[in-house]
Amino acid sequence: MKICILDAETVTRNDVLLDSITELGQARVFGFTKNEDVADTIGDADAVICNKCLITEEVFEKCKNLKYVGLFATGYNNVDVKAASAHGAVVCNVPSYSTAAVAQHTFAFILEYYSKISEYIKMTADGGWINYKLFSNFCIPTAEVEGQTLGIIGYGSIGRRVAGIARAFGMKVITYTRSPEKVDDGTECVGLETLLREADVVSLHCPLTEENQKMIDAGALGLMKPTALLVNTARGGLVDEAALSTALKEKTIAAACIDALTSEPMQEDCPLYGLDNCFITPHVAWAPKETRERLIERVAQNLKAWRDGSPVNVAN
Repeated sequence: MKICILDAETVTRNDVLLDSITELGQARVFGFTKNEDVADTIGDADAVICNKCLITEEVFEKCKNLKYVGLFATGYNNVDVKAASAHGAVVCNVPSYSTAAVAQHTFAFILEYYSKISEYIKMTADGGWINYKLFSNFCIPTAEVEGQTLGIIGYGSIGRRVAGIARAFGMKVITYTRSPEKVDDGTECVGLETLLREADVVSLHCPLTEENQKMIDAGALGLMKPTALLVNTARGGLVDEAALSTALKEKTIAAACIDALTSEPMQEDCPLYGLDNCFITPHVAWAPKETRERLIERVAQNLKAWRDGSPVNVAN
């Protein structure tokens, strides 16, 4: 079996190994591949593994041997799954590998916003506590998360994990989900408008689809409390970034914590860039070393299962 890995640098910078994948066949590994070069790079490979490279209908037309597309990801919107099926190719993703990591990052955002740890560290490093007249220099306002309402949009594995952490901190949790019948842990299911009006923190944990693209638009932001925090560790396309920029500048909401943007990597003209009440990390919620090791192992398991005639985690 000929294997082609198109964008290995999206999962390893030589700190985790790809051996569990490459040992399954004759493998060629590329750190990064431009989308216009994808078909030529795949060549006569039977299986391709990638994260964000576009696997289009044209790629399938040019790569006659290609029968398997494995994703270093849960999302597979970079693959034309209809074209894959027409070509007789199987597309496999990796669900739920990053639950703990993304939930951790979500709460790191929330706690940073409420406790202002980085601001206090900087103030102290800049000498703001040296020879201060009192024992405590609480010059930056902070607040307790206990008693706050967390509104979770999307209640899959990550949403559930975030809810559990929130309850441990004494927060009230409500959720808006397309599958309320599956919510069996006592969390209150509400409509989207109700969630936006009632939540002190709105956290996105749903996949990006045609139906929910830019669901957090000017109208949605206008329903939120002026003291509310928006957290997005899901997909950038869920948020209308121009509308969010306006809402942050006009203090329609208090702040936003963002780990995913519509266009990645960030572009200089990103409307959220440089706002003092928008805190952005470069799509790293999923990226702890243990998480990437787990991902690579599951990608290998998916490929092996397909090779052995019993594919799992099939997306098409």
